[in-house]
Amino acid sequence: MTTLGLFAVILVVGGTTTPGFLSVENARAVVLSSAFVGIIAVGMTLIMLCGRLFSMALGMTSAIGAFAFFYGLHFGLVAAILIAIALTAAFGWIQGLIIGGLGANPIIVTIAASVIMGGTALLVTDGVTVLPPAGDHSFAFLNGRPFGIPISFLIFVLLVVVIELMLRTTRFGREIYAVGENLDAARAAAINIPRVTAAAFAIAGACAGVAGILLAAFNENATLSIEGDRNFDAIAAVLVGGSLVTGGRGSAVRTFFGAIVIAMLASLLLIRGYSTGVQLLVKGAIVLIVVCVMHLGDRGGRR
Repeated sequence: MTTLGLFAVILVVGGTTTPGFLSVENARAVVLSSAFVGIIAVGMTLIMLCGRLFSMALGMTSAIGAFAFFYGLHFGLVAAILIAIALTAAFGWIQGLIIGGLGANPIIVTIAASVIMGGTALLVTDGVTVLPPAGDHSFAFLNGRPFGIPISFLIFVLLVVVIELMLRTTRFGREIYAVGENLDAARAAAINIPRVTAAAFAIAGACAGVAGILLAAFNENATLSIEGDRNFDAIAAVLVGGSLVTGGRGSAVRTFFGAIVIAMLASLLLIRGYSTGVQLLVKGAIVLIVVCVMHLGDRGGRR
């Protein structure tokens, strides 16, 4: 209800006060923006569901995916995609193993991982923008718009469907919910918590890698700044979608709608000409309100 309410408010306020907000061009921009953020957010959903708060490294992971993709193009398009996804999944898996196996604080671990990845990328690239091999446009199809719909958005939808089915129909999905709902009960049920946590982080890393590939193809270059504020927007999308930061409740479908709402809000603020500071302030305030409402509702439901 919170997500639908925010959607309706933004739609009405934007449509009545901001010329161009309801235009076809803006709708396309919202769809494209929601895809980049949403793909990262779908992976973030798995981390939240298993009760690991959230990751501060997925934005940087997407940048690493973009670098790896362009470097990998020297070996062909398919190899580049596989290299980027495998590398980002491996980074996620290592973080998940440390968090799930050693019980380390996920915020500290993922912040450290983000700094390590960023520092390594600076050393490897010497701070220079990475470009695709000269004359290589094999990735251009990733910017296609079949029937007017960006391919990145279609990939976003596909990931939502696949991960939602995984959560609802597989043992691994049930284990993620179980770990998030009650860690002690999951341990008593002989669920391998380090394995589940590492797998959730690995899938999240892979999703960030996919986003990095699409961002690299869209921008036709890769830099550390490619991550922008997408890590925060991804967290916001998951929370606005109704997932509990403490785990055990949420879904990929809810995150899908959360990403749409965040993209609409960002578009509205941008069209109205608000500064980056104001945009962050508004997003932060909305996330805070949503978290408070969800916390009060969850606490009331437990009584």
